[in-house]
Amino acid sequence: MIKDTIILAIESSCDETSASVVFNGTIRSNVIASQDIHAPHGGVVPELASRAHQKDIVWVVKDAISKAKVKKEDLTAVAFTRGPGLLGSLLVGVSFAKSFAAGLRIPIIEVNHMQAHVLAHFIDEPKPPFPFLCLTVSGGHTQIILVEDYLKMSLLGETLDDAVGEAFDKAAKILGLGYPGGPMIDKLAASGDHLKYSFPISEIPDLNFSFSGVKTALLYFTQKYEASFIKENLSDICASYQYTLIQTLLRKLKKAIKTHGIKHVALAGGVSANRGLRAALIAFSEKERVQTYIPDFEYCTDNAAMIAITAHYKYLNNEFAEFTVGPLSRHSVMA
Repeated sequence: MIKDTIILAIESSCDETSASVVFNGTIRSNVIASQDIHAPHGGVVPELASRAHQKDIVWVVKDAISKAKVKKEDLTAVAFTRGPGLLGSLLVGVSFAKSFAAGLRIPIIEVNHMQAHVLAHFIDEPKPPFPFLCLTVSGGHTQIILVEDYLKMSLLGETLDDAVGEAFDKAAKILGLGYPGGPMIDKLAASGDHLKYSFPISEIPDLNFSFSGVKTALLYFTQKYEASFIKENLSDICASYQYTLIQTLLRKLKKAIKTHGIKHVALAGGVSANRGLRAALIAFSEKERVQTYIPDFEYCTDNAAMIAITAHYKYLNNEFAEFTVGPLSRHSVMA
C-alpha cells in the first residue's frame, strides 16, 4: 500500500506568517497572518517582524492542519523557507519546523523562497509546460529565470541595484503615499494617464535590470514642483512611473524570449499582484504571440502554499535536509 504524502509547510521570510498543508500534490490549506505593525515605520522592521512571527506561528500552524482535515501524526514531512529573507524572521520558521518535525520523527525539507514563487504556478491549472521563462518580481528580487523542470532552474538576469518592488515602495514614500506603497501606486495609476510624464528606462546590457535611475528621476521630478502640483497630478505621475517600471520589465522579457526561443512565459512574486503589470503582460503576450501564466492573487504574495508545492516535488526527489540546517538571508535560486 502506497503511503500518502502529507507535508506541512511554513513560510516566515519577511512579514507574513504562513502555514500550508499539501496532500499528494494538492493544497489542502493555506493560512496567512499578515503584520500591520510596520505601516507607521514606512517599511518592515526586522525585530518587530520576528516577534510577530513568534506570536503567530503556533496558531497559524494549528489552523492550517485543522483546515486540511488531517492530524499532525499523519504528516510525512515538514518544510520551511530557508531563505532568502530577514534572518530573524527565517529563524523563527526554521526553528519551529525543525522542532515540530523532530517531535514527530519525520524528515524536514528546506525550500528556496524564490524557487517557490516560480513553482506556485503548479498549485492550480493552467500549469506551464517545460521549458518556460519566469519573470520573478518582488520587493527584494527582480529576475528572469529559465525553468527546465520542477527543480532545475537557471538565472538569466537580475537587478543590479533596486528590485522593482523596492522601486515601487520608495516611490510611494517620495510621493507621501505611505507603506506598503506598491498597491497604492497601482490603484492611483488606474485612473491616470501613463503617457503624461516621461521617466527614463535603464539600458543595462544583457538580461539584467536597474531601477535606481528611475527612482532618482522621480525624486528630482517631485523637487521641481510645489506639493500642490504633485497632489493635483498624483494619478498621472503614478501611472507614468508605473508604466516605466513595467516597460523596463517587458523589454528584458522580450529579449529573453527572442534569445532563448521560448514561447511560454510565467509571472511570479509579490509584484505580480500588480494589476497594471498583469494587464500589460497579457497585452504583451497577445502581441508577441506567447502563452502567459499568472497565479491567483493568493499565491503571488508570500504564502506557504508555494513552499508546500515545492516541498512536494523535493519529497518525490528524496531531497531532505539535515537537522543542523540554518536560515540563510541570501539564498541563490540555483543553490
